[in-house]
Order: sequence, then C-alpha cells, then structure tokens
Amino acid sequence: MSNKAKIREEAKKLNPIDDLMFRTMAEDKDFCEEILRVILSDPALTVLESTPQYAGTNPQGRSVILDAKCVLGDGRKTDIEVQKANDTDHQRRVRYNGAILTTNLTDPGVKFENVPNVCVVFISRFDIFNGNRSLYHVDRVIRETGKIVDNGFEEVYVNAKVKDGSEVSELMEVFVDDAAYNSKFPVTSGSKRRYKETEKGQRRMCEIMEKINEETRLRINQLNAILIKSKRYDDLERTTYDTDYQEQLLIELVPEKA
Repeated sequence: MSNKAKIREEAKKLNPIDDLMFRTMAEDKDFCEEILRVILSDPALTVLESTPQYAGTNPQGRSVILDAKCVLGDGRKTDIEVQKANDTDHQRRVRYNGAILTTNLTDPGVKFENVPNVCVVFISRFDIFNGNRSLYHVDRVIRETGKIVDNGFEEVYVNAKVKDGSEVSELMEVFVDDAAYNSKFPVTSGSKRRYKETEKGQRRMCEIMEKINEETRLRINQLNAILIKSKRYDDLERTTYDTDYQEQLLIELVPEKA
C-alpha cells in the first residue's frame, strides 16, 4: 500500500475526539458554539471567535498549544481540549493550560479585577474522575463552610465513556462513534460527515495529514540540529522517548510558521 493510500485509510478512521479532526472542525466558530451550548448548558451562548491550535507561550517555562481557544459573547475566554489517552495528570494539564491562557491574554499592569475569566473544557474518551457521570464541574469550595467561591477560572470535564442518556452523552457519541450522527447537533454532525464521507472533505483531511507529517519531520530535524549545536545531548536523548518534552522544545525552539 502506498503512503498516500495509508494516509487516506488513517483519515477515514478520524472522529471529532481526534486532535486533527477536532482542530479542523474548530476552524468554524459555529461548531464551537454548538458544542459549548450543550456542555455549558447555555442555549443562548455565542462564540465570537475561535482559534484552533492557539500557541500559549511562556518565556520562562513550558509553552503549550491549545486545541481551540474561543472568545465568548459574555467575555469569557475558553480553552477546549480533546484527549483520547489517560496517560498523564490531566487535571494539572488543565490547571497549567488555564494559567498560560490567562497570562497570554492579560496585558502588563492590568488590575486584577480585569483579569479575564477563563474556562477550560476538557473532553475525553475516558471518565477522568470515575464517578460514572458524563459531565463534571470542578468548583473552588471553602473547606470550612462549604461555600463555593469564584475567582474567574472554571473547569468543566466531559467524557465519552459514560452513557447516561444526557444531551452531553449524546453529543459525545457523535465525537467517538464512526457511524454516529445526530440531528440535535446539525453543525457537528454535518462537519463530521463532510470530513469522513465526502471526497472533498477526505481530500482536505489527507492534505492536512501529509502537510503535518512533512512539517513535523522538518521541525524535528531542526530541533535535533539545535540541540546538537548547543551540546544539549541529555535533552536530545530525552526527546527520543518523551513526546511531551519533544513537543515542549519544538514550541520553544522551532516555532511553527504562521
């Protein structure tokens, strides 16, 4: 089987839970608006702007690439993350991503009362809290009184593992099941069908995959050259088995072209 044929077969297996398809679908703010209306239980919610693969930089530490950053009509900034594998401490990932998004959106000298409200929506194939719920809201609670307090940071976790008959669970079925489409979510279902079933959509996904594969190969070669030139041999060795660390160094040392 040729490389192009292999890429086409891989593209057919993609669903919205996969980074590549999600980020492509998130180019359409109407898609982000539809899923956030369901997840945040707000049918009047509006998305003014959506930015897939938003680069959150940290000059003094780890930088990140967010799957999608959205600006909501009420001023909130939302980071939507999709994750298939339960392979790390995702709660700390959410905490860190939220902090990076906050600092990247806050100008120096801004008064604390004007620091933007940030919401991280974490969509996963697995039940992160094992509570048999498809939707979790994590609040800040005063231990002594039980009172919920708000500092402008919101965490919402959604998973596709639990089938509880809720609207969120129905949406997640569209995210993970190859054959699942639902008229309740016309934008999500229509976008998924376009990229999975139409020739034009399939061609677009294949082109993106080919471009990403080539760009990634070139950037990794550049990164390796930088590490060798800087005699950072321990870092070079670590990138061979730690993909998260490799991604961090790629963001910091070999920025993607705009």
